[in-house]
Amino acid sequence: MEFKRSEGFQEILNMKQESTIVFDQERASSYDQRVAKVAPLFDALYLLIRLVLSELPADARILCVGVGTGSELIALAQSFPQWQFTAVEPAAPMLDICRQKAEENGITSRCTFHEGYLDSLRASEPFDAATCIRVSQFMMQPEERRSFLGQISARLRPNGYLVNSDYAADMSTPTYKSLLEVDRRMFQYAQMPAEEIEKMLGMYGQTVAVLPPQEVEAIIASSGFDTPVLFYQVSLIHAWYAKRTA
Repeated sequence: MEFKRSEGFQEILNMKQESTIVFDQERASSYDQRVAKVAPLFDALYLLIRLVLSELPADARILCVGVGTGSELIALAQSFPQWQFTAVEPAAPMLDICRQKAEENGITSRCTFHEGYLDSLRASEPFDAATCIRVSQFMMQPEERRSFLGQISARLRPNGYLVNSDYAADMSTPTYKSLLEVDRRMFQYAQMPAEEIEKMLGMYGQTVAVLPPQEVEAIIASSGFDTPVLFYQVSLIHAWYAKRTA
């Protein structure tokens, strides 16, 4: 299955939801520092991911799609010392930071780093699980997202896990408008410049697909997975896990 990228998708994915500026080495190097004030939100997500995947084999193989600077990879590697990881990331500066973190944590021998997209990753034995954290939301067309998640499904063993996190909400409701204000306050708390905050919020529904949760769940379920389970929500950020259909 070939993953067809939408116009501008590489630039958007490389940004990892930061702004309309492509990551260079300087921005990649400062990424973790810039999100440090809201890191507890994601620490909770990584804890729950560890619990969801805790019954995988001791030597499980994990595919991390759009790994960025490697936060979920490091969290999983620290908890499961025999797991092997394949990190996929198209933005070279971000992948360099991920590789540096792996070296600092002494886990490089357990990692394979792939600079590029999932469709250029060479074939391998099926993975036991895959993580995809705030990546598929950059695919504006449902069929594009379905194709992408289908690629992940094809690389998993039967009953292998997908952990997928995206922005989700019904943008037509008062609840969305209220949560949008919470996001604004979150970015302000993270000391993001006002101009950049407006860029971020302006991306919602334009270059970030904010779909109702039930629509995201339907896309996952139609991509080769059983009914997904919503296990985490903070403001607009949702996370599901689902098993590949046996």
